[in-house]
Formats: sequence, structure tokens, C-alpha cells
Amino acid sequence: MALLHWLLCAGALWLRPRPCGAAYRGPLQPEMSNGTFHHYFVPDGDYEDNDDPEHCQVLFKMTDERKCALAEDQSAVVRDDFTLVRRQIEDSARVLEGIGRSVSYDLDGEDSYGRYLRRETAQIAEAFASSERALLELEVKFRQSQEGELREEHRLGDDFLRMAVHARDALRETADVSAGLRDKHELLSLIVRSHGTRLSRLKNEYMKS
Repeated sequence: MALLHWLLCAGALWLRPRPCGAAYRGPLQPEMSNGTFHHYFVPDGDYEDNDDPEHCQVLFKMTDERKCALAEDQSAVVRDDFTLVRRQIEDSARVLEGIGRSVSYDLDGEDSYGRYLRRETAQIAEAFASSERALLELEVKFRQSQEGELREEHRLGDDFLRMAVHARDALRETADVSAGLRDKHELLSLIVRSHGTRLSRLKNEYMKS
């Protein structure tokens, strides 16, 4: 009978689910009184001080794993799990609410990202168009400035050429006048010499008479 009782206990051990690390891990051996440390297997899976060691004994291997905890109140476990799930749901709701606010701020009053992106694209296109117009205006002003500088350079060049031509004409006229004066001076010199010669001749004729 004792052997049958022991086999029933061993079968219950292998058939019932193991709740934690206090389940039996060694080979089934009969109880031995050889001074070794004995662990007592209890059929309900929980070790308590008031369990009868003689009810069912086998030799267990020594392990560092903790013994099974006492049975907990299932309703308390369910209540704690429900509380944990509720908190997780509340946290998720707050996160989603924050994401919704961030999205609403990002959308800037638009109903969807499509409209928001279209509006942003239109604004960007308008900004690029304005920049292009400004660049074209700058190019036109730069071209006009270059043309004005070229016209000013041409005007200055023309003025310089006119002044050079006028100075050349003045020098030529001065040279002509100088040449004419030299000719007149020579003519006057000849006239004076001729008159002097005539006066000398008249003087000599007068003295002789």
C-alpha cells in the first residue's frame, strides 16, 4: 500500500502543472534515512509548515530556486491585472491625446495632412516665384547699370576725342598763324630795308647837290 501511495503521489507530480521552481527535478527514489537533507513533496504543490512529512516523501535534489509562494487570491490578482490594464489604457489615451494635439499644431488648422502639405507647397512655390521675380529685377537693374556705365564711358571717350580734336585744330591754327606772322615779319623787314636803302640814296643825292 505504501508503494502504491508513493506511485500515486509521483504520478500526480508529473501530471499536474508546475507553478514554480519548487517542482521535483530529480529521479524518483524511495525515502532513505542516510543523514542527507530531505525535501518533502506535497501533492497540492505548495509547501507549508503544517504539511505532514509522512504523507508523501521522496528525496529531492538540492536547488537554489525559491519555494512556491502561497496561493494568492484569484480575485485580487484579476483586480490588480485590471487596474494595471486600466492604467496602461489611460497612459495610452494620454499619449494619443498628446499626439493629437501635436498633429493639430502641425496641421495648423487644416483637416488633413494632404491639405496641409498642399498649402505648404503652394506657399513654398509662391516664395520661390517671389525670389525668382526679385532675381529677375536684380538682373535687369544690373544690366541697366552696365549699359549706363558703358554709355558714360562712351560719352567720356567722345568728349575726350572732341577735346583732342579741338586741341589739335587749335595747335594747327596757331602754327598757321605763327607761320603767317613769320612771313609778315620777313616782309616788313624787307620793306624796312628797302625804305632804308631809298632814304640813304636820297640822303646821298641831297648831300651831293
